[in-house]
Amino acid sequence: MYIQRTSETEIRKYLEKREIIAIVGPRQCGKTTLLKQLFEGLSDAIFLDFEDRTLVALFTEDIKAFIELYVKPYKYLFIDEFQYAKKGGQALKFIYDNHPIKIIISGSSISDLSVQGIKYLVGRIFVFNLYPFSFEEFLQYKDPKLLMLVHRETTQTQVIMDMVLPYMEEFCRYGGYPRVVMASTHEEKETILHNIYNTYLLKEIRDILMLPDDFKLSKLMNALALRMSSLTKYHELSAIVGMQYLELQRNINVLEKTFVIRRSRPFFTNKGVELVKEPKVFFIDNGFRNSIIKDFRPLNQRSDKGELYENFVATELMKKGHDLKFWRTKSKAEVDFIVEHQGQVIPLEIKSHLKITTFSKSYASFLDKYKPKKGYILAEAFWDDKKMIHFRPIYMAGKIFDRVN
Repeated sequence: MYIQRTSETEIRKYLEKREIIAIVGPRQCGKTTLLKQLFEGLSDAIFLDFEDRTLVALFTEDIKAFIELYVKPYKYLFIDEFQYAKKGGQALKFIYDNHPIKIIISGSSISDLSVQGIKYLVGRIFVFNLYPFSFEEFLQYKDPKLLMLVHRETTQTQVIMDMVLPYMEEFCRYGGYPRVVMASTHEEKETILHNIYNTYLLKEIRDILMLPDDFKLSKLMNALALRMSSLTKYHELSAIVGMQYLELQRNINVLEKTFVIRRSRPFFTNKGVELVKEPKVFFIDNGFRNSIIKDFRPLNQRSDKGELYENFVATELMKKGHDLKFWRTKSKAEVDFIVEHQGQVIPLEIKSHLKITTFSKSYASFLDKYKPKKGYILAEAFWDDKKMIHFRPIYMAGKIFDRVN
């Protein structure tokens, strides 16, 4: 069963444009499925998979022969798993500049496109990030009728919010990787997540990036998973995982570029009183993170329920293209997320309670300092409006900015 990705409509707008389309994201997030969906129905199109090393060798060692076989006879060229093509950006530029073919590629690592390749492709490429399912895509698969009610209602009733909560719990425990979402048992979901983790280490780290020591990287992932949504103190982390500071930074960059984590940066206007250096770390997928620490227990049995909710919100925001920022002063006043949207600065506070009718002194301090036009408090199942403060269920995190004016 194909679940239409939110990004598909946007990508289709560019199928008839000249520029190369690149769809990048973590392994097994659905890139191949989306690529094949775009491929279907097109005439004069060819689909290649660069896991076929013979094709990669031809592409990298004899580009003219590759063009004779796979470029000149076609109008569209689809290449899956493009990350296996070393220095692929330069070869793409040669094809683009000399042949009127539309090129659509996918890749699990953006290292070549962002470092070596992108300098060749400036002005020639549109890059789209594809992540595991958003909660909206997840609910579309699980219960499309309920999703229709969620979309239809301008105010969610308690009945609807209570119906959504079990789905949000499953999403927080097992995440949004398509194969995991479609698995029928908890055991199967956990096995698939374990395999995704091992495949990441084998394919991404050893095969593509050729990092010799994945043990230290595994240790770093575990340390970050246990500190998810907390301030990342690099020197403290260096001592825990046994890495020098620069080595730690390189490995964190690898985890970020290969779609394992995303850093949230401090929002500030006054360096004297506001935190400006230490970021927070969030994981691209809650299920992947839970697999690292081997904990899939129900949320009511866990001490990290609040962190899972905060990570849920972080992933929903990043899937909508928002930068992750938080606010914290040196006196430790803190707001979980600051979203800069359409010229507005909008604070979000996340609560793990079922309902919440007040907000913290830290949140009030931000309101007093920055005087935003509106702010949001997200709790499990509560909907209310009090002047410029809007109380919403956490599962609406990915939708609230669709409605901000």
